Amino acid sequence: MNYFERLDSDDDFRHQAFPVTRKRIFLAHAAITVLPAVVEQAMHDFNHAYATGDLDFTAVHLSEMDAVRESAAQLIGASANEIALLGPTSLGLNLVANGLDWQAGDEVVCYLDDYPANVYPWQHLQEQGVKVIYLQPEQAGEITPDLVASVLTSRTKLVSLASCHFLTGYRIDIDTIGRLLHDHQVLFCLDAIQTCGAFPIPIEHVDFLCADSHKWMLGPAAAGIFYVKEKHFPILRPTLHGAWNVKCPDFIAKTDIQYEPGGRRYEPGVLNFSGLLGMKAGLNLINDLGVENIAQRILSLKEQVVAGLEQRDCPILPPTNGATATGITTFFKQDNDWMRRCFRHLSKNQIAVSLRNDRQGQSHIRISHHFYNTSADFERLFACIDEVK
Repeated sequence: MNYFERLDSDDDFRHQAFPVTRKRIFLAHAAITVLPAVVEQAMHDFNHAYATGDLDFTAVHLSEMDAVRESAAQLIGASANEIALLGPTSLGLNLVANGLDWQAGDEVVCYLDDYPANVYPWQHLQEQGVKVIYLQPEQAGEITPDLVASVLTSRTKLVSLASCHFLTGYRIDIDTIGRLLHDHQVLFCLDAIQTCGAFPIPIEHVDFLCADSHKWMLGPAAAGIFYVKEKHFPILRPTLHGAWNVKCPDFIAKTDIQYEPGGRRYEPGVLNFSGLLGMKAGLNLINDLGVENIAQRILSLKEQVVAGLEQRDCPILPPTNGATATGITTFFKQDNDWMRRCFRHLSKNQIAVSLRNDRQGQSHIRISHHFYNTSADFERLFACIDEVK
């Protein structure tokens, strides 16, 4: 019996591995995760040693954090040298926006209806004379290679996209878009928070990647990864400086700035040790199971979610299946009052989902399950939806 089969057949095992399942049905991973037991334990162990004075901070900062980099690198197929341990996602995006050499007239491409963290850093560049080009897909979140190609010009310097739209769950074709951009000598920045830990992320043609662990990586908030392709270290200058990323033997400042090697050059101060060790525990669980297997499990469970919503005549934001689908399934009814009643009823019955509005003010309920959810969770979800009048 494999791990996933045991989740389905052994309630005690599932409750021990994911304590939230003892009392709630958690379907809100696109918002903020709940922690698996292994993550909670890793953070507890660190904090207990911290409290009792048994920590060797030098070992934690160097060898332990290097182990975190290795786990993060394994997940996305990078070199550990290319990983900086920074969260939240917006911090990495701002490091890219502020660290490149922009010239007046340069163009940056993004999507206005992405999560705001992947919009505002690029808008801010307008103060330097950079022109922001907004993608305009036919359907929300549907960013295709052809759409990206249609806006590229000789002045395009960088394209920044989310790997998956936070409302619709549309997953972009990272590799095809990345190849297109590199053929045009355009940099590619990826906000990967909505797929990292749930789906494979091909990074061969990605230049920069940011993802906090508090969604699909099953880790705590403000612990994340910032990937910079090694060949870009010279062009992405660190914009935060401190005693950890600038060399200072014996913590004595030198008269010139020399950066620490690799991704550490983007880490100016003491790291979030507890959170990052928790993140590592979550990453190790994901790496052991295999992100490809997790993706298959998530999409298999999604079929049940979609079928249940369709039986209830609930319109679903595309995609519902195929290569662009994810663990995010978002539905709506035109009656916003009903949507709010439904959300409250689910919450009252210990079912965690997300209530989100679009730019037009339409309310949506977003269901975002992970691999540890089961068919029984969805049966209970739909039973509760049926109770809403």
